[in-house]
Amino acid sequence: MQITKKFIVAGAGVVALIGGGGAAYAATTSATSAAPKVTAEQAIEIAHKTVPGAWVSELDFDSQGTRADVWELELTKGSQRHEVKVDAASGKVVKNEIDRNDRDDDHDGDDDD
Repeated sequence: MQITKKFIVAGAGVVALIGGGGAAYAATTSATSAAPKVTAEQAIEIAHKTVPGAWVSELDFDSQGTRADVWELELTKGSQRHEVKVDAASGKVVKNEIDRNDRDDDHDGDDDD
């Protein structure tokens, strides 16, 4: 009977530590991760102005810790894929990179058949 009581007391202590730690983690997480000033819809509009006529194939929010948070968008226009990053606080385009798609890998001129 005494062993059971010790187990219950020890178990209650672990639950209190986990609960307190979870509350502390939630407090620090909510304080550091504020909602972005630029919404996803605004980031898409900005990206469309940067690459007119393209369609958005991917959208991600990247919280970068000490650096500015960004919206990462992948846009496709014809055979080009654009990677655009929009600053989540200012709405400025911080990256616009073009990557040509090579969809015909069998006829690309190399001999690795």
